[in-house]
Amino acid sequence: MKDDAPSRRNLPVTPLASPAKSRTLIAIPARWGSTRFPGKALHRIAGKPLVQHVWERCQHCQAVDAVVIATDDARIVEAAESFGAKAVLTSPDHPSGTDRIAEAAGYFPEYETIINVQGDEPLISPALIDELARALQADASIRMITAAAPIHDPAQIADPNVVKVVFDRHGDSLYFSRSALPYVRNAATQIRHYRHLGIYGFQRDFLFQFVAWPPSGLEMTESLEQLRALENGVRLRVVLTEDLSPGVDTPEQADAVERQMLAAQ
Repeated sequence: MKDDAPSRRNLPVTPLASPAKSRTLIAIPARWGSTRFPGKALHRIAGKPLVQHVWERCQHCQAVDAVVIATDDARIVEAAESFGAKAVLTSPDHPSGTDRIAEAAGYFPEYETIINVQGDEPLISPALIDELARALQADASIRMITAAAPIHDPAQIADPNVVKVVFDRHGDSLYFSRSALPYVRNAATQIRHYRHLGIYGFQRDFLFQFVAWPPSGLEMTESLEQLRALENGVRLRVVLTEDLSPGVDTPEQADAVERQMLAAQ
């Protein structure tokens, strides 16, 4: 009996559509006012404004789709546009950089994941930013993500200016503190201490949820914004790195970073 059915190998094959990669926006908060260093975003380091160094590092990222500077001052907008950056003018009343990037993200609804890169870290690692972005893109259940690095200097463990973090076996945060964390009662465990790095990533909907919550008790006690997420039942995914990028909070730190940059040229 003759089989008149077409051969399966001759049938046209329609490939299954792969899920679209979520698009990622880097938002760099850069306010003019600073108690210790007013106008630091435009302070020149190695011939360029501080915020330009941060923006240029972000241009080397491979896993992000756009970069925007979110600022409260027209002078920073003008400077950003002069070196080719996209910038948005946001409210001067935001209590934190996270609130500022949330306003900026509202102007860009096409981006599903947002990375908050501090505007005072001119040596931030593009590879670290990419790692956070890819984790958010690959797993929508990761609502917020950050980074940590091993502490090698024992003096930093008790330093309140060095924020510590502990996390579970899946890499999700358990707590952040300015105190020694964990407290070592039994040194035989040889526990490793980690310092938290101030870079954050968000799923878009969670970013708006986060800024809508009122500041929490632990957040206000430790002065650590990320504790708001923990107190609302959301853990942060913690990416481990050895890349430490010094922040610039004072003119003296700006001078130190400039010497480091010039020495590397």
